[in-house]
Amino acid sequence: MQDFKNLIVWQLSRQLAVAIYRTTELYPPSEKFRLVNQLCRAAASIGANIAEGASRKSQQDFRRFLEIAVGSTNEVEHFLLISADLGYIKPEDLERMETDLRQMRASLISLMRKVCPPNS
Repeated sequence: MQDFKNLIVWQLSRQLAVAIYRTTELYPPSEKFRLVNQLCRAAASIGANIAEGASRKSQQDFRRFLEIAVGSTNEVEHFLLISADLGYIKPEDLERMETDLRQMRASLISLMRKVCPPNS
């Protein structure tokens, strides 16, 4: 068990979630309970899964929560692409967030390998 706040990948997930919350404030009101809700929930779940996994007693449990966090990065990317298709976010904002997501995904995978190597 470790303090999740010390994990760089958790810190990055928190920054990304805040950026997404701020970005979605500019979406049309009609998206409040549709795309905004889905995107914000997915973004917040990345850090939430890292935090919950860090509290688990077994390394395998921690790894499983990290795997779920990786899935949430994909979900966020999906919703960002839809947002861009609908013209809700600027191409440069999409590119920056996609870069952040790729880095976060790579960091999560690296942490997964350190926490509990495959086949162990």
